[in-house]
Amino acid sequence: MSSQLRPFHLAVPVDNLERCRKFYRDVLELPEGRSSDHWVDFDFFGHQFVIHLKEKKTEDNASTNPVDGKNVPIPHFGVILDMETFKIFSEKLQRKNIKFIIEPYIRFEGEVGEQATMFFKDPAGNALEFKAFNDLTQLFAK
Repeated sequence: MSSQLRPFHLAVPVDNLERCRKFYRDVLELPEGRSSDHWVDFDFFGHQFVIHLKEKKTEDNASTNPVDGKNVPIPHFGVILDMETFKIFSEKLQRKNIKFIIEPYIRFEGEVGEQATMFFKDPAGNALEFKAFNDLTQLFAK
């Protein structure tokens, strides 16, 4: 495997394309790329993220797993930022009154894998996690 990170591509379903477009573009301030009447591309911190219009399911399959005493939503996605970017981004989200599932905090404080993390949902109910490490070598540390 190459040691150079490559951008990932992730596509997620949304039930209201315009509402979610405004959330990712205006609230999270992600640059918008190509789009059609059924999907929109965004620059997700250097990765290709796409929202696709899909009718909402009638059942809610949301579940959680306990991590560090918190109920982490499953599934979820996000990106690993550097600590300074995490701090600036989380403060910006707090000023925009994001409703957090798990508010920004330091997880595993003083332990292997110490990290900053926060969770919230987009308007379609997709759970997002943003995290950061002071020491990126701790990313996969046991």
